[in-house]
Amino acid sequence: MNSRIIVPLILALGVTAGAAKAADWPQWRGPHRNGVSQETGLLKEWPAEGPKLAWQVQDLGSGYGTPVVVGSRLYVISNQGPENELLQALEVATGKLAWSARLGKVGNPDQQPAYPGSRTTPTVDGSTIYALGSDGDLVNLETKTGKIRWMRSLRRDFGGQPGVWAYSESPLVDGEALIVTPGGKDATVVALNKKDGSVLWKYASPLAEQAAYSSVQTATIGGVKQYIQFLQKGVVGLDAKSGKQLWRDDRTAVNSPANIPMPVVHENIVYSATGRGGGGAVRLKVNGGAFEPEPLYFAQRMPNSIGGTVRIGDHLYGTTGAGMMCVELATGQVKWQERGIGAASVLLADGRLYLHGESGQVALVEPSPEGYREKGRFSPPNLPERGRGVLAWAYPVVANGRLYVRDLGSLWCYEIKSGQ
Repeated sequence: MNSRIIVPLILALGVTAGAAKAADWPQWRGPHRNGVSQETGLLKEWPAEGPKLAWQVQDLGSGYGTPVVVGSRLYVISNQGPENELLQALEVATGKLAWSARLGKVGNPDQQPAYPGSRTTPTVDGSTIYALGSDGDLVNLETKTGKIRWMRSLRRDFGGQPGVWAYSESPLVDGEALIVTPGGKDATVVALNKKDGSVLWKYASPLAEQAAYSSVQTATIGGVKQYIQFLQKGVVGLDAKSGKQLWRDDRTAVNSPANIPMPVVHENIVYSATGRGGGGAVRLKVNGGAFEPEPLYFAQRMPNSIGGTVRIGDHLYGTTGAGMMCVELATGQVKWQERGIGAASVLLADGRLYLHGESGQVALVEPSPEGYREKGRFSPPNLPERGRGVLAWAYPVVANGRLYVRDLGSLWCYEIKSGQ
């Protein structure tokens, strides 16, 4: 990498990649896959110019995926042209490249509308990292060196069928299991042994549906642990032990060409949304061991953007093309809507919402059902040029006192610890 703009930090972190801490961000949407960081002691308000820039990388390679951060390493998937999709490890202290490993090629490069490129987030599990390329190449690697331990192909090994815009899922590690979504009629969702990639179970959707673009999460409802995934034609809940379908809700998938946002699960309520299908929630009831999804509400005007939704107490915070919204989870009652920075990806850390807008702007918001309370916004320097229709879709990351923002081939690291 030759064209990096680097502003070194004074001190380097001395933590190894495998020693995950509470303030690390080891997987898609954070430690618990809900867009919530456990970190405290962060800035409550930003100066007019934004927080202090620690370093910037401008030749990361293209893509829309989110970085993950564990200890002294940051891991991110990018692509260099259509033939090479890479998992890269960077040093947190400086942004310098530690190692790079090829996953495969870019999936569905002739997609229309055309947004080809890497689009997934890797998962760190101790000394191992799991990465899924956009063409369905699932790879197990060593975090220290990038050495590949095993590989599987969701297309070849499972007859996988991604959507038009290729594989966008971020793998889930749950105990000894690795959960991914090939799509198709034979293995719509699979559980693999994370150590060797062997099959634990397969779920074959009776609708033989494609994989869509969301990622799996875990939940225990009615005493039953399950995996919840948004497929091409609806949201499903699968028994974690067997892969048996427990329930499904198809309402928010109707008229939707791309099911992207990860559903929000709280107790026995599941909220899902799509850009064209709208947003809605179901309450899962258990009768005689059978799950029945009871519709609570459904409306077009709900948080439904690609950037996902975060639950804080009884309320959801997310965005639409018209801006940010606060909605009561149990009823769907809209508390307020404000333009802010428009459609954005959202996370929560230390009592503040961090937004990375599709415009490239970044904002800090104090969450309150009483109204929109912005505490700072800025635009990162040297924003990349984007093709027609291409927006800033990567989620922000907060880890160990720093904010990471990715936009195509650029990556910025900001100091957000209070008192620095």
